Amino acid sequence: MSLTVGSKGRAEALVTEDKTAAAVGSGLVPVFATPYMVALMENAAVNAVQAGLEAGQGTVGTKLEVTHDAATPVGMKVWAEAELTAVEGKKLTFTVRAFDEAGPIGGGTHERFIITVDRFLAKAEAKKGGK
Repeated sequence: MSLTVGSKGRAEALVTEDKTAAAVGSGLVPVFATPYMVALMENAAVNAVQAGLEAGQGTVGTKLEVTHDAATPVGMKVWAEAELTAVEGKKLTFTVRAFDEAGPIGGGTHERFIITVDRFLAKAEAKKGGK
């Protein structure tokens, strides 16, 4: 594993009707939905570190503290940027920021943990047997 503090990732999308607060139920207005902004931030964080992980490893999000500060209408491009700020064992901490073509729309911090994908999925599937 080769993760470096300062590694950066980015993810982008176009705001379409299906990515609005009204469409996903997180509000009643047709502007970029906060859940989609959060997903974009998480995707940027994944992009910042995935190449530095060993085969069979991945990361899962465990904590997100963000603000969504500005509305983005349908038709505009949005993107998120993530920077790895700390590596503490399997815990990764990122600064995340989101933008649209007019400027910043949100930001905060995000934590992810490194997992072994097969082991993680087996543990999740095992929950079905304990209904």
